[in-house]
Parts: sequence; structure tokens; C-alpha cells
Amino acid sequence: MALTSTTITSWKLQEIVAHSSNVSSLVLGKSSGRLLATGGEDCRVNIWAVSKPNCIMSLTGHTSPVECIQFNSSEERVVAGSQSGSLRLWDLEAAKILRTLMGHKASICSLDFHPMGEYLASGSVDSNIKLWDVRRKGCVFRYKGHTQAVRCLAFSPDGKWLASASDDSTVKVRAVLYISNFFFHVYAYSVPHLAVGSDRDFLSVSSMDQNISSLSIRLIKKILKTKCARLYCTSVTSPSRPVVTATKSKPSTGIILSTRNEPIGLTAGDFLSHARNAKAGVMGDDEALAQIRKGHDTMCVMLTSRYKNLDTVRSVWASGDVKTSLDSAVSMNDLSIVVDILNIINLKPSLWKLDLCTSILPQIEELLQSKYESYVQTGCMALKLILKRFWPLISDTLTAPPSVGVDITREERHQKCKACYKQLKNLSNVVKNRAEQVGRHGSTFKELQLLMAPLDY
Repeated sequence: MALTSTTITSWKLQEIVAHSSNVSSLVLGKSSGRLLATGGEDCRVNIWAVSKPNCIMSLTGHTSPVECIQFNSSEERVVAGSQSGSLRLWDLEAAKILRTLMGHKASICSLDFHPMGEYLASGSVDSNIKLWDVRRKGCVFRYKGHTQAVRCLAFSPDGKWLASASDDSTVKVRAVLYISNFFFHVYAYSVPHLAVGSDRDFLSVSSMDQNISSLSIRLIKKILKTKCARLYCTSVTSPSRPVVTATKSKPSTGIILSTRNEPIGLTAGDFLSHARNAKAGVMGDDEALAQIRKGHDTMCVMLTSRYKNLDTVRSVWASGDVKTSLDSAVSMNDLSIVVDILNIINLKPSLWKLDLCTSILPQIEELLQSKYESYVQTGCMALKLILKRFWPLISDTLTAPPSVGVDITREERHQKCKACYKQLKNLSNVVKNRAEQVGRHGSTFKELQLLMAPLDY
């Protein structure tokens, strides 16, 4: 695209002190354009509203300088790569770390979110590109081919291919579904930036020799080359304003085609756009209200049922019989009710009795394997209290020699301890598997694994 002889003016909106040390990276949100993230050598990521001079959120977690930042498409999450090669993903609404991803051996210098939001690509000084599954907290594929630092990454709007630019003067375009490569050699200079067109077929590349190349991905050929102009800035009060101009040049471009086999562990459907996005249009008021109300009746029925169940449990609880109220909650076959009751009992450990353990341990096994984070947290807390308060009793009762005569109370206690021991053995396998995973609850499960170690003796 040729530049016309038009005067361009700019002015300073505001100047802010973003960090206590050098600012090493920044990114502007693509959705609203009103959210700004900065990363510094102080190991922090600061979030700013463009219209305000004060930081609205400061995110910590990195232990080395932040080198690269990126928002997802909805600006609800931000990811930052550090000099040590680690990635940290934050939820901006909850202001907490969602994931910590490790794998690169050197500083991370480029990031991009897949349009579907659940995948993330990172490029490093170690010349590798990694594709991460945010949900599974791990790397699903590693792309090789570059020989120097990967300076820029960009997914296409439909998420079907990934472009990467490197200091080795190359741009590689990879079909994400099949991991095939279209290799473009761009000049003899490093390539610090690239951008993807909204029509998915064009890729714009800038190199250190002040050239911009527009490449057709579909046709695998170069269609336009424009010499980038040198930009001059001046104060808006200056009487004379320079003009931005452009010149053309036609250096040669080499194209090499290469292919790779499809990797294991990638699902094609994860990278495809949803069908409803194919015919996106302006939604009217009636359609918007219908969309908001969608599922409302079902939610009302569910909440009404939950309220009735909780009221039933409360009436039993009021009589002072905790065991019966817990059994009532278990019989309703609704884990949300069990979680509500457990949260109360966990806050007051004195309510725990051996009778409760036999009833609740099977439910705890389901909670530990739940997809809901709050359920897992409640289950871990309950299991920890049981192990700390009742394991000595269970162990002593089962290892004690048989008593002389008939002792009904002791026999009942022995049966309860035996049942608890059997259930705890089943739970130990679940805890052992979860302890091997990394993430928010990894340390909690490792602590539980240590508490359950005597079960193996």
C-alpha cells in the first residue's frame, strides 16, 4: 500500500512511571484498546486503563524480569513470559494466577493466544516455539526449525495456522492442524515483527532493513513489497511539519516448502471456529434478551431444588444431630449440598466424629475428582482434618490386640475404623495421581500424600 503525502501529527496523551525499574515490555488490548499491560525488570506486570494515570492492578509471581506480555481476545486474561523461560497466566477478573507453565530453557520473547482462547503459543531465545494447552496445564507440541530467537508469533483469525518471525531472517507459517510449514526467507536481516490480516490470507512482515512485505498465505507467494518510510516526530506547536514519504524497492524473496507429520495429542476441533461465528451479525434487542434469558428457567428450577434440599438439611441440623443431617445431604445425591455442609463442618473441627468419617469419605473421593475447583478445595480440607484427627485412633484400634470378654462399644468402633481404613486406601490412589500434576492444588495433594504415607505400611 503506497503512502500518500499527508502530514501526520501526534501529541502526548500522558506520561506515567510504570515500574520501579526499566520497562521491558508492553501490550495494548486488541478488543477495547483501552487496557494496557506493562512488564518490567522489577518482575511485575502492571495493568493500566489508558484514560487513567494510575495503575489499576499489579500482578506478581515472576522471579525474573518480564520480557513479553499478551492479552487474550476478550482481555479477561493476560500472560507474561520471563527471562528465566517461565510463563504465568493471570485471570484479570479474579486478579489471581491461573497457570504457571515451565519448559523453555531461555528468555521468552514472543507470545500469542489462539483465537479459541484455550491454547497459547510462546517463542523463546532458545529458538523453540511451544504450543500450550491452558486447560491441561502443559505443552502439547514443540515446533522446531528456527535457529535463533523467535521474536514474534501470530495466529490467523480462524486459528488454523501460526506464523513466526525470527532473528535468523526467516518467517515460518505453520498449519496448526497438520503441522506443515511454508518457509519464507526474508532478506538478510532479522525479522522483529509480523501481523496477520483479518481476511486470514495475508501476512505482513517488517524487517530490520526498513522493509515491509505482504505475503499471500493461500497462494504462497509474495504480492506486495513496500519500502518503509523513516518517521519524524515534531511538537504540535512547531510552525513547520515534515511529511511522511515512502520509496519502493524490489529485493528478491526465496520460498522453500516443507511438511511435517501430524502430532499426537492435538484435536482438530479445538482449532476450528464455532459454527455460530460463521454468520456473525448485529444482534437486535429482542435477540439479545432471548440470549440472556436462555437457560434461565433451567437455572431457576435447579436453584429452587437446591434451596428446598438445604432447608430440609437445616431443619435436621437444628435438632442437633449432625450425623443425620449429613446422611440426609448425602442421600440427596447432590454434591453441591454436601459441599455446603462440609464447608460448615470444616470451619468447626470439633463437630467431626468417627461416625461422620464413614459417611463422608466416599463423597470426598468424588469431590477430589470433580471439575469444580471449589469442590476439590473443600474435599482436600475435609480429608486433611480427618487424617489429622482420626488416623491415630484408626491405626491404634486396628493394631490393638483383641480384648477379653464382650465389649460392644469397642467392636462398633473397630468396624468403623476398618471401614474408614478401606476408604482411605482407595483415596490414597486418587491423591497419589493428583499429586503428580502441577498447578494450584498440586502442593495440597502432595501434603495429603505425606499424611497418607502410613497407609502403605
